[in-house]
Amino acid sequence: MAQNYGCSINSPAEDQESEENSPLLQKQAEQLSVPPKCCSVRCNLAIMMFFGFAVVYGLRVNLSVAMVAMVNGTSTQPDSNDSKAKECPVSSDTLNSSSQILDQPDGVPRYPWDSEMQGMLLGAFFFGYLFTQVPGGYLSGRFGGSIFLGGGVLCTAVLTLLTPLAAQLGARWLFALRALEGFGEGVTFPAMMAMWACWAPPFERARLMTLSGAGCNFGAFVAFPLTGFICHSLGWPAVFYCCGGAGCLWAVLWFVLVSDEPRTHPRISDQEKEYIINSIGSEGGSHGWSVPLLPMLLSVPLWTIIITQMCSNWSYYTLLTSLPTYMDTVLHFDLRQNSFLSALPYLGGWLSSVLSGVIADSLLERKLLGVTAVRKIFTVIGMLLPAGLLVAVGFSGCSGILAVTFLTLSATIGGASSAGVFMNQIDIAPRYAGILLGITNTFGTIPGVLAPIAVGYLAKDHSLLGWRKVFCVSAGVSALGAFLYTLFGTGKIQRWAVADDRTETGTEREH
Repeated sequence: MAQNYGCSINSPAEDQESEENSPLLQKQAEQLSVPPKCCSVRCNLAIMMFFGFAVVYGLRVNLSVAMVAMVNGTSTQPDSNDSKAKECPVSSDTLNSSSQILDQPDGVPRYPWDSEMQGMLLGAFFFGYLFTQVPGGYLSGRFGGSIFLGGGVLCTAVLTLLTPLAAQLGARWLFALRALEGFGEGVTFPAMMAMWACWAPPFERARLMTLSGAGCNFGAFVAFPLTGFICHSLGWPAVFYCCGGAGCLWAVLWFVLVSDEPRTHPRISDQEKEYIINSIGSEGGSHGWSVPLLPMLLSVPLWTIIITQMCSNWSYYTLLTSLPTYMDTVLHFDLRQNSFLSALPYLGGWLSSVLSGVIADSLLERKLLGVTAVRKIFTVIGMLLPAGLLVAVGFSGCSGILAVTFLTLSATIGGASSAGVFMNQIDIAPRYAGILLGITNTFGTIPGVLAPIAVGYLAKDHSLLGWRKVFCVSAGVSALGAFLYTLFGTGKIQRWAVADDRTETGTEREH
């Protein structure tokens, strides 16, 4: 059904029967001299984006760990006479260590926020994040993505520096500040996709985009233990000063080193510039002021991406915002153990996402599979198998070893979806990739708002049963997304993505 809305990614729009495994502009790319990938400008761009998104996720998750030290534990724990509070016993070593670690330096405030208020504060970021995705994608596609990506990180970093002040003023102020941080950060991912539409040759899309996007998991992996260490050593306010300062430093480097497209980069070689421009052809570049909005809204492949990413993000955001709370209230790890073990799943996800990009590009280069098959395989692997492991976490009981093992395996395998549905926008409409990612990320952010609130409701008593419900709901939602993408997903360029320059496209492909 979805195929009726598109044409082959490798052929003129009129040719509906061509084979998908002939890559975009294949003949043209084979005639070009491919410059070395190592130390190339396009790889340097991927590395800058990698560290940029590491900073982005550090700014996003710092509150998740700092929250453990920010709240007054006596007001958030279940009654000691409640049998549910004793489901998982606390060892004396952990109890002593935890009490020492949670003691903050003199003068550092603590707040009496219950689990539902914590859920609201953790989800506040995504309230703002919702509103700038589509405008960010549209404007990045029109004016170039570098200013929006760098500016989004810089604004979020500056606001992060104000977090301790907002917390002192009250929970409402902190909620508003986190929402503003999300508002600033919402443009970053659409800007990234708009830039890759100008920079990523078709044969290198998966590896370049997964490398840059892997910074998210790397940032979470570094931020969790580092935040715990800083909370213990310097007090929780220092977490936000360090993260905000890192974001400001990265933004300065970004504006100095990065250009919107190969034509305007001052340090790119002529060989690499010609290779990128000619291999991408007319499919990439700016889309101008006009976009085919109605065909987009009626596109089955686009709605398939939207729903699938929403399903995948439910599990991801559940772990991202609430895993430290699970480690603290159920498994009773102290803050340093909590932050390190919460980071392990993201180490696996980081490595897996980079590897999946290399494998996906290799399958396409060797013509072993078409684009649609590759995207579906990596999406199903990255969503269905992790769903089963999340169910296993729910039934692991009080075994911290089992819970951490299953969580780490789930996130590691889940990284494979980076080479699947999460880059599908640039397959179906390269020129409009930025605004498409803005649309899909807007819907994909809804789980970021709802998941922490749902966790606060389902696990408000900190019981094993409550957290079992959390993990099983996440698993069911992921499995549903994998099933829908298998039925309706595609890697073919859509008619509305090439209609405006059909003649130009056909002319270039004849060369």
